[in-house]
Amino acid sequence: MNRRWLLFFYSVPAKPVSTRMMVWRKLAKSGAVQLKGAVYILPYSEGHYELLQWLANEVVSLKGDADFTVIERFENIKDAELTGLVNGQREKDYKKIERELDEIERKISGVKKGTGAFDFKKLSGRLKKLSKGFEEFQRIDFFASRAGIALKKRISEAENEIRNLSGYTAKEELIINKRAEDYRRRTWVTRKGPFVDRIASAWLVKKFIDNEATFRFIQENEAQKAGLRDVLFDIKAGEFTHTGGMCTFEVLLKCFRIKDKALKTISEIVHELDLKDGVYAPQESRGIEEILRGIRKSSKDDSEILERGMEVFEFLYSSKT
Repeated sequence: MNRRWLLFFYSVPAKPVSTRMMVWRKLAKSGAVQLKGAVYILPYSEGHYELLQWLANEVVSLKGDADFTVIERFENIKDAELTGLVNGQREKDYKKIERELDEIERKISGVKKGTGAFDFKKLSGRLKKLSKGFEEFQRIDFFASRAGIALKKRISEAENEIRNLSGYTAKEELIINKRAEDYRRRTWVTRKGPFVDRIASAWLVKKFIDNEATFRFIQENEAQKAGLRDVLFDIKAGEFTHTGGMCTFEVLLKCFRIKDKALKTISEIVHELDLKDGVYAPQESRGIEEILRGIRKSSKDDSEILERGMEVFEFLYSSKT
């Protein structure tokens, strides 16, 4: 069965040149590939349909002409050829990333051989920037090209190498396995003024450990007054708190042996925002942090901050599953 495609064609006045470049950039950013001349193709989706509808209107507003159509099949072009055309463009995009990654890998190799100096902040910063660029191209890698899969593996390996060189370890030997049934109907106690790690940890407890859990906030110097049924978390001397190179959210995942691909992604976001050590570079981090800051500023107390903040992580989890 052939795939449906969107065919977009347009013309704009020769001057100013910036108008033509603006349209080209938007098409390129969407993942559209030039078929011939000013004719571009995109695999069909509702999102792409709306994008081209909007772009056609914009071209007309710039005194140009544009239209698009849905194509069920081409008479003289096989579907595999079109897919190959799109993948070919993605491979060209990835080449830019590969060249930078080659240089980073040489730096890592030099450090391991003892022939180069190791600057964790600089090297991890370069890889973080590279990863962000890769994610932008991966978003429009509609058919999971081989080049994209191979490059993703190389980036992941480079991230692990840099972590190992920095001495980062999860220190799992310090983690004691826990049973969720032993933590039912308990009060989880943490520091006042909850933010990223505490909010995310509370959400994790409520969703995966005990949906009847309650929460309380104290000053750090009040921890010794906690009751027998209280569970201290993300607080000095707490049962669940930062361990080794892990934030509290990561510790809870390990202790309760919660394995979930979406939670792994969320844990990287929480880790980066809480520890800011450059170990991970999730693209959503900044946006999540800004939303949580807004919640803190607009909430009347810690309980409201926690409740509204947990909704953010619930929505984030839903988007990842």
